[in-house]
Amino acid sequence: MRTNRIALALVASALAPALLAAVPASAADAAPSSVTVTAVAATDDPGTPVDEMSEEELRAAIAAVLADPDSGRGVEREANEALGGTVEDMREFLKTGYRLAQYEDDKVAVVTILGKPYAGKRVKQEIYALLDAPTPEKLRTWLESGYRLAQYED
Repeated sequence: MRTNRIALALVASALAPALLAAVPASAADAAPSSVTVTAVAATDDPGTPVDEMSEEELRAAIAAVLADPDSGRGVEREANEALGGTVEDMREFLKTGYRLAQYEDDKVAVVTILGKPYAGKRVKQEIYALLDAPTPEKLRTWLESGYRLAQYED
């Protein structure tokens, strides 16, 4: 069991730079320029586009992200960097940085689940399929609902 964990840690550390390098390119391709990004959290008007938000509204939206108990280390790191930066840094975080940081946290969660001794055959099978074709949406959906279903099948 210990050798499995060591092997998994080595594989994860070897693949992490390649996956992280590929994320910005795929995220840029996935978001068309005609899409209007809005910040739903911590604003009076949930339809306010990020580009039109004041500095206070941007800070409030990022604070709401930080207050979310599901925010992982990557999200916290990027949110704090954005809060310490300019207004444009905060806008960029809300437009793409949050999604990319959440994706990073989700990948860590999936690999962590894979290394658990109670991860059954179905859970591992689904994680391997996710890692073969990773997208932020697939990982988030699987963590929210697919993981429980796979555990139930095991």
